[in-house]
Amino acid sequence: MNGDIDIIIERAGGAEQVAKLTGVGLEAVRKWRQARAIPSKHWATLLRQPGITLADLNPGDAPADDATVAPDGATAALLLADGSVFWGRGFGAHSDGAVGELCFSTGLTGYQETLTDPSFAGQIITFTFPHIGNVGTNDDDCEAGAIAALGAVVRCDPTDPASWRSTASLDTWLSREGKPGIAGVDTRAVTRRLRDGGPQTALLAYPQDGRFDLDALRAKIAAWPGLEGMDLSKVVTCTQSYTWDQGVWERNNAERTVRRRVVAVDYGAKRNILRCLVSAGCDVTVVPADATADDILRHKPEGVFLSNGPGDPAATGVYAVPAIRGVLEAGLPVFGICLGHQLLALALGARTYKLERGHRGANQPVKDLSTGKVEITSQNHGFAVDDKSLPEGCSITHVSLFDGSNEGIRSDRYDAFSVQYHPEASPGPSDSFHLFERFVSLMDEKAGA
Repeated sequence: MNGDIDIIIERAGGAEQVAKLTGVGLEAVRKWRQARAIPSKHWATLLRQPGITLADLNPGDAPADDATVAPDGATAALLLADGSVFWGRGFGAHSDGAVGELCFSTGLTGYQETLTDPSFAGQIITFTFPHIGNVGTNDDDCEAGAIAALGAVVRCDPTDPASWRSTASLDTWLSREGKPGIAGVDTRAVTRRLRDGGPQTALLAYPQDGRFDLDALRAKIAAWPGLEGMDLSKVVTCTQSYTWDQGVWERNNAERTVRRRVVAVDYGAKRNILRCLVSAGCDVTVVPADATADDILRHKPEGVFLSNGPGDPAATGVYAVPAIRGVLEAGLPVFGICLGHQLLALALGARTYKLERGHRGANQPVKDLSTGKVEITSQNHGFAVDDKSLPEGCSITHVSLFDGSNEGIRSDRYDAFSVQYHPEASPGPSDSFHLFERFVSLMDEKAGA
C-alpha cells in the first residue's frame, strides 16, 4: 500500500483507538498489520481522522504525475471501477484493455480448467493461489474449445512448466488464445477489495507499446454495462447438435446393459460434465442453448440435462424457460447444474438475484438437508436462486455453509432436481458424483413404470 499501516494506525490514535473507531477487536487490528492492509469498509471512518488520506489507504492509486507511462518494470495494469490501479508484468497476449467483471477463485489447482470454464465468460479471474502456471498447459485439461475468461491476474510470474503432461507454457498458451495475463499483483489486496466491497468492473491492459492512457481506459470501464441483464450463453454454446461418448478418465464407464438417452442443453457446458454423464451410464446428445422443447424432444431423450454457463439467468431464461417448461410437461426427468439450476428454478416459477459475493473455487462447503451430510464442492457462480420465491411444491435440498444461499432444489410435481455447485469438479473434489447416478436412477424408474 502507499501508506504504511503502522503510520495510519499511529495517526488515528493507536491500535486501541482504531479498534474503537471501527468497531473491531484488537486482534483484527493485529491482522491488519500482518496483512499490510485495512478493509475498505473502514476507510470512511479513518478518512475522518486528521492526517489520513485516501492515498494512504488505497493500495492501487495510480501516479498522478504521468497518466500514460507505467512505473519502472511494469508492462501491464489492472484498473478497477473504484479508480484504483494495480501495476504488474504482462504475459500472454497483448491487449489494449480487456474489460469485464473482476472476480477471484480460491482453487489451489486446475487453473487451466478454470480459465476454459465457459461460466467465466465476461470475467477477469484473480487467482488467490500464488503459483499459477507451474505445471504448464495441455490439450486434455481444457474444459471447452477456447479460453472463456477475459484474462488472468496472478501473484508470481509463471515459471517454466514442471510436468511431463505439459505441451505449452501458460504464457505461450495465453498468447495463442489471444488472452492477457498480469503478474506481480498483490492478489491478496485485490481479493480483500472484492470480498469487502463486492464484485466490480475492471480492465486488464497489456499494451504492446507500453503506454497507458488511464483516462481512456477508465472510460471503457464506465461504458461496460455489467453482467446483470447480460445473456452470455449464446456466446459460448455450441452452434449445432453433436454426440459425446468420452467418459471420466479415472472412472470406468458404467457397465449397463441398457444406457439411458440424455439430451444435454449447452448453456456453456464443461466437458467433464459430459464425461460424468457418460460414465454414469448415459448416451449423450448435446444441443445449443436456444434449442426449443420440440428440438430437444425430437431426439427422443429419456432425460434432459441443463448445463452450467455464464451471465444472468434471467436474460438467458427469455428463451430457455419456455423450452424447459415444455420438457417438464412432457414428463421427462430433468437435472440441472449451476446456470441450469437457476434456469430450472425460473421455469418452476422462482426468481434469481445477483450475489454480493460470488462463489468461485474448489473448497465450498454445502449441506445436503436430506442427509445432513456436508460435501466440499467446486463452484463458479455470481447469481443465485431466491429461496423465498420458490413456489409451493418445490423444496430446498442444499444450502451453502458460507452464506446460507440456495445450493439445490427439487420439484415435487415433476421428476426434476438441480444443484448450484459443480458435482463434476475438474478442478475440485468429486464428493457429489452420486448426483449423476441419481439422475440415471430417475430415468430407470421412469422406464420401469
